[in-house]
Amino acid sequence: MLPGFAWRLMTETHPRLLARFAYQMGWKGSRSVAHFQKQAKNGVHIPPFLFISITTRCNLRCQGCWVDVQGPPRDLDPEVLDRILSDAEAAGCAFFGILGGEPLLYPRLFEILGRHRSSYFQLFTNGTVISRETAEEMRRLGNVTPLISLEGNPVISDVRRGGIHVFDRSLEGLHNCRQAGLVTGVATSLCRSNFDDFVQEEHIAHMIELGVHYLWYYIYRPAGPRPTPELALSKDQIQYLRSFLVQQRPKHPILIIDAYWDQDGNALCPAASGISYHINPFGDIEPCPPIQMSDDHVADGREVIAKIRDSNFLRDFRTMASHRTRGCIIMEDPALLRAFAADHNAHDSSGRGTYFGELEGLRPCPGHHQPGEAIPETHWLYRIAKKNWFFGFGAYG
Repeated sequence: MLPGFAWRLMTETHPRLLARFAYQMGWKGSRSVAHFQKQAKNGVHIPPFLFISITTRCNLRCQGCWVDVQGPPRDLDPEVLDRILSDAEAAGCAFFGILGGEPLLYPRLFEILGRHRSSYFQLFTNGTVISRETAEEMRRLGNVTPLISLEGNPVISDVRRGGIHVFDRSLEGLHNCRQAGLVTGVATSLCRSNFDDFVQEEHIAHMIELGVHYLWYYIYRPAGPRPTPELALSKDQIQYLRSFLVQQRPKHPILIIDAYWDQDGNALCPAASGISYHINPFGDIEPCPPIQMSDDHVADGREVIAKIRDSNFLRDFRTMASHRTRGCIIMEDPALLRAFAADHNAHDSSGRGTYFGELEGLRPCPGHHQPGEAIPETHWLYRIAKKNWFFGFGAYG
């Protein structure tokens, strides 16, 4: 797996981009996680990874989307975004996930990312608006990896994404990234309608043929005004997915990523450990993107990381979530999440004003926390990476 993956990176990506990826994402990222671990032992949580949704603008209308794409477009103020990045960098954060809506519809995106060449950015995009010019701009910057979402075969994609010819348009964007020599990933929110197509060894092989360097598998979480809970995976499907990931990782020259299990196969929640949080287009600081409640905002003049570090709301969320489950509290206990919001007088940060009603309408569904059924990682690289650079870190006692 490793020799083949290394060969692919050396022959398929631009040398300058590969060097930036290795240094900024790899070396600097691992150092920021080590700093987080050291601080967390003393009860101080300074996240090494920060996820920022910069706009509600989007050209698609996906099932289960929590972003207020139907309302008037809202962009995070460019100067606020610039300040967030600077504050986080000063605190040792080296990696940022940039989300939307569709982040490539944000008017000054590359201008702002270009001011922060010492950081590395993962761009969560549907890929349909990645033109040759856009891919070349990411190549010029050198510190951006596009993560393109594919949500099923051509028929399923149009249903899931609320668009026309979405699959082919996303593949065209992926092709443009490959032509530009970018380190490129593909993400999938696995649900009942795409599970059989994408949880297959043939799918991994096809992604390698298309020039994809890493796959990131998510588990579909019912959320937003159209939660579509019938798409949620069954307990058996989630367990099958875990087994599939462990089996496939040593076999293919591609990184296969998840954000759900540690090296021993125990379930994880990044927000419960404090390793990452989310800032939405309105400037609200949230535990994670689909948990749209907040008691903290970036626009009160304080440094963003200091505000996260000192937040009683985020501290209490870590305690509540880690005591209730090692998995996803949205899926397992939405009623507890609603009660937590009421106890803390948290405000609805969705932009729709309907989040708490949506939360009350959700019913528990299976999650990735399945005690007694843990499947440990078998590949030494993934075991080391998950133990030292990913998630858990004492959150669960």
